[in-house]
Amino acid sequence: MRKLKAAILGGTGMVGQRFISLLEDHPWFEVHTIAASPRSAGKTYAEAVGDRWKLEKPMPDAVKNIVVKDVSDVENVASEVDFCFSAVDMSKDEIRAVEESYAKAETPVVSNNSAHRWTPDVPMLIPEINPEHTDIIEYQRKRLGTGRGFIAVKPNCSIQSYAPALYIWREHKPVRVAVSTYQAISGAGKTFKDWPEMEGNVIPFISGEEEKSEKEPLKIYGHIDAAKGEIVAAEGPLITSQCIRVPVLNGHTASVFIDFENRTSKEQLIDELVSYKGEPQKLELPSAPKQFIQYLSDDNRPQVTLDVDFERGFGISIGRLREDTMFDYKFVGLAHNTIRGAAGGAVLGAELLRAKGYINEK
Repeated sequence: MRKLKAAILGGTGMVGQRFISLLEDHPWFEVHTIAASPRSAGKTYAEAVGDRWKLEKPMPDAVKNIVVKDVSDVENVASEVDFCFSAVDMSKDEIRAVEESYAKAETPVVSNNSAHRWTPDVPMLIPEINPEHTDIIEYQRKRLGTGRGFIAVKPNCSIQSYAPALYIWREHKPVRVAVSTYQAISGAGKTFKDWPEMEGNVIPFISGEEEKSEKEPLKIYGHIDAAKGEIVAAEGPLITSQCIRVPVLNGHTASVFIDFENRTSKEQLIDELVSYKGEPQKLELPSAPKQFIQYLSDDNRPQVTLDVDFERGFGISIGRLREDTMFDYKFVGLAHNTIRGAAGGAVLGAELLRAKGYINEK
């Protein structure tokens, strides 16, 4: 089986760079085409990025001489590849239009962007949690009039460190959740070189993040309504959030308070976390963490410097689960925001879609 040819839409930005880095030695996918804004089109990838390569791992040699295409030249880009990853930096209306154009050109789109997260027939995937939502693709294809093209998205990076735990504990019926997320600057596509004013600083507002943190888990926990041909969001739990930018390069931390309808023991909750295996683990997908969630018993864990790269950044770390005076329990979660929370989550989603037959050779 040959590797599937992927295009990276928006390949010059930080998330696009992370896609390229993660796919360097991927056993199923290869970066064949890179597309970006007109100002980058016609340049080699190395020329287009210049001194703006933001990752510690060097730019892969295999992509340096790829000539960047204009992302709006849909027919040209789509004709060369089997599917594409999207990390374009445009307005939401423009993103919706360009991603739908690629889907209608019979080129599946796996998107890191938020523009289509609330399109009712677009699956928003955490592959370990809601792989059955891929079934909505057949309804989406009917709407788009496509045979193989579709759009799938991954959710916001800020929810990765707590939404899986709430799902795993669903039998205990979480009813109220209060969460504060402490979010790394790479979530804004920045490094400290780009954003020196973040050194030693905290900004108590990230535009749009609180709404996403409160609502996106409910779509993930939802179900497919076959009669309507859409995903219906779950009614609960009720989530309230604050999202804060902190002087950390990579890694979103969450402080979470939770009430259950059916309260259980701390030991039971921890056992459910560490024993959980989702479909990516059962299918042994290339990027799937063997241990989806680790529980750390030390009071000072999880820590960004010690734990953000757990399972190559695809795993989630949870600690400090304990009883609370106002809620039933509280805990701290940590996830790598540009791997599990962004490009890596999209790569894992594409692997799931490949395994389920939605992405294949043209």
